[in-house]
Amino acid sequence: MKSNSSVTIDYLCEACGLTRDGINWNIRKLKEQGKIRRIGPDKGGYWEVVQQNLRLKE
Repeated sequence: MKSNSSVTIDYLCEACGLTRDGINWNIRKLKEQGKIRRIGPDKGGYWEVVQQNLRLKE
Protein backbone atom coordinates (compact mmCIF):
# COMPACT_ATOMS: atom_id res chain seq x y z
CA MET A 1 0.00 0.00 0.00
CA LYS A 2 2.90 2.30 0.68
CA SER A 3 4.45 1.83 -2.77
CA ASN A 4 1.11 1.46 -4.63
CA SER A 5 -1.66 3.44 -2.97
CA SER A 6 -4.28 2.24 -5.47
CA VAL A 7 -3.60 -1.46 -4.84
CA THR A 8 -6.67 -3.70 -5.05
CA ILE A 9 -7.86 -6.34 -2.62
CA ASP A 10 -7.63 -8.95 -5.38
CA TYR A 11 -3.95 -8.06 -5.91
CA LEU A 12 -3.29 -8.28 -2.17
CA CYS A 13 -4.97 -11.72 -2.08
CA GLU A 14 -2.60 -13.02 -4.75
CA ALA A 15 0.48 -11.33 -3.29
CA CYS A 16 -0.14 -12.44 0.30
CA GLY A 17 -1.86 -15.77 -0.29
CA LEU A 18 -4.83 -14.76 1.86
CA THR A 19 -8.55 -14.85 1.17
CA ARG A 20 -10.60 -11.68 0.66
CA ASP A 21 -11.88 -12.09 4.22
CA GLY A 22 -8.29 -12.31 5.49
CA ILE A 23 -7.28 -9.16 3.62
CA ASN A 24 -10.38 -7.29 4.82
CA TRP A 25 -9.68 -8.37 8.42
CA ASN A 26 -6.11 -7.04 8.21
CA ILE A 27 -7.23 -3.79 6.57
CA ARG A 28 -9.85 -3.27 9.29
CA LYS A 29 -7.21 -3.81 12.01
CA LEU A 30 -4.77 -1.38 10.34
CA LYS A 31 -7.55 1.24 10.05
CA GLU A 32 -8.50 0.77 13.73
CA GLN A 33 -4.86 1.26 14.72
CA GLY A 34 -4.71 4.45 12.65
CA LYS A 35 -1.96 3.09 10.38
CA ILE A 36 -3.89 3.44 7.11
CA ARG A 37 -6.92 5.33 5.88
CA ARG A 38 -8.99 5.25 2.72
CA ILE A 39 -9.19 8.45 0.72
CA GLY A 40 -12.11 8.63 -1.71
CA PRO A 41 -14.55 5.95 -2.83
CA ASP A 42 -13.91 2.23 -3.29
CA LYS A 43 -13.46 2.76 -7.02
CA GLY A 44 -11.14 5.63 -7.82
CA GLY A 45 -9.94 6.14 -4.26
CA TYR A 46 -6.59 5.23 -2.75
CA TRP A 47 -4.95 4.13 0.48
CA GLU A 48 -2.90 6.49 2.58
CA VAL A 49 -0.27 5.04 4.90
CA VAL A 50 -0.19 7.25 7.99
CA GLN A 51 3.28 8.20 9.16
CA GLN A 52 3.37 8.09 12.91
CA ASN A 53 5.96 10.04 14.81
CA LEU A 54 8.27 7.81 16.76
CA ARG A 55 9.62 9.07 20.05
CA LEU A 56 13.17 8.07 20.81
CA LYS A 57 14.28 7.58 24.39
CA GLU A 58 17.18 9.77 25.38
